[in-house]
Amino acid sequence: MVHFNDIVAPDALATGLTINGKKQLFQKVATLAADAYGLDAEMVADALFDRERLGSTGFGGGVAIPHAKIPGLARMCALVVLLDPAMPFDAVDDAPVDIVFALLSPVDSGAEHLKTLARVSRYLRDDNNVARLRGAHSAEALFALLASGGARDAA
Repeated sequence: MVHFNDIVAPDALATGLTINGKKQLFQKVATLAADAYGLDAEMVADALFDRERLGSTGFGGGVAIPHAKIPGLARMCALVVLLDPAMPFDAVDDAPVDIVFALLSPVDSGAEHLKTLARVSRYLRDDNNVARLRGAHSAEALFALLASGGARDAA
């Protein structure tokens, strides 16, 4: 079973970001992925944007889970950014998004990708978890939260 602390690196997190649109968001997430996991930023941004064109990954309550399969990626990786202010995201409830939990998976990760996506979704449907994430005002605090027992249980 995948735990959040197995897929989220401490330097794959950011808080207090002001973002103007999905393109800028995916570029920022891709830059974090390049720095934290050594991935090609342009490839990650393009993959996230291509997936988003199929339908919004904003699932409500101010949360989005953009995800993509990345060629050459050896293991599941995640990035979490907290936005301030929240931005329009075409979410199912039309609410703006301020928590973005991006999931990157190897191309051949079929079932593992879906299971991890479901676990992330379950974690983010819990109002208490979402409130704790919103209360994290630094990348360090965010990492401590995600690496804690509650996040491991969800993932």
